[in-house]
Amino acid sequence: MSRVQIVSLAIILITLYGIAVGRIPKFRMNRASIALVGAAALLLAGAIDSLEAYSAIDMDTIVLLFSMMIINGNLRLSGFFKILSSKIIRFARTPYQLLTLIIFSSGILSAFFLNDTIVIVYTPLIIEVVRTLKRNPVPYLIGVALSANIGSAMTIIGNPQNMIIGIASGISFADYMAYQIIPSVSGLLATLIVLRFVYKKEFYQTYFDEIKTEEVKPYKPLLIKSSISTFLMVVLLFAGMKIPIAAFACAALLLVTRRLKPARVFNEIDWSLLVFFSALFVVTKSIETSGLSFYLSTTINPLLTESVFSFSLATVIMSNLISNVPAVLLLKPVIQVMPNPEQSWLVLGMASTFAGNLTLIGSVANLIVAETAKKDNITITFGEYLKPGIIVTAITVAIGIIWFTFIF
Repeated sequence: MSRVQIVSLAIILITLYGIAVGRIPKFRMNRASIALVGAAALLLAGAIDSLEAYSAIDMDTIVLLFSMMIINGNLRLSGFFKILSSKIIRFARTPYQLLTLIIFSSGILSAFFLNDTIVIVYTPLIIEVVRTLKRNPVPYLIGVALSANIGSAMTIIGNPQNMIIGIASGISFADYMAYQIIPSVSGLLATLIVLRFVYKKEFYQTYFDEIKTEEVKPYKPLLIKSSISTFLMVVLLFAGMKIPIAAFACAALLLVTRRLKPARVFNEIDWSLLVFFSALFVVTKSIETSGLSFYLSTTINPLLTESVFSFSLATVIMSNLISNVPAVLLLKPVIQVMPNPEQSWLVLGMASTFAGNLTLIGSVANLIVAETAKKDNITITFGEYLKPGIIVTAITVAIGIIWFTFIF
């Protein structure tokens, strides 16, 4: 290795470590700032030049993510998510029915509105309902985290890593969903069974009266407009329009308004996530431009390309070591040498998403649930989450491996 490659490798490893744990000891840095500093350090080290860095940023992915944030922000401001989730949960008459409704509704909604958005809305509602019913909130909260992750694997717009895969693979929205719907729905069913098994005492056949939730007053003009815009986006996606363009056009439509100040919508956007993605594109591209990809291709690639099983296992391990988005970006070049690239893209989407259920820190959605619960004096420990998490991850990934081996 040359001096530049050694320095570049050190910077990349430190950056990926920081992203994996979410911080650098003794510094006030989050994942976005760590990735940004890492990208700057690689530019200074000569691992990548400025033109290569600019071209490394996948603007289709950034535009898609930005557009979904605008659409989800409008839906949240209109009261759409609170109204829908509270109406669904009111149907439950037993603890098991409540868990079933939480798992399947949050899973399906996550496929179209990002898993992080759904857990932000569902978590406080579940806490309110379960405390009123005097039930143990932990299995229901773990259930919403697990199901939001699993459901998000169903579509290209379900989570950030799927957006990267969808853009890079060129697989249509409809085809991607057709391939992923079976392992995703099967995964939701497996989650329901596992949670009932792990928390047997909670789901004894107890009946309760109609669940009452806080009345939500919708902002009707915005609710109607954002619902129409979302429906239009889904229609355009199924019709085969380029995914970033469909999302961007419908997001732009929502910004044409006489009632809502643009600042309120822009406050809903996670700007740090956009910075994180942009910087991470540069960091992972520098592996190629610095020449380090040669060492990876000669040592790791043969192991990854052996079978669907080996590729899935490697994806799960990498997703838990360095987080799923960096894992997907690192594995992108490997797909080019796989025997069946389309199959490999789909397996990558399945395994990197389901891997997020292994531990409490496996996905951002899990952390959102845990931190929100903590504010209400509900503790979800690492070990408590791991009990169902490890079983659900093993079953869902196994389902995915069998499905994608069989269908191809």
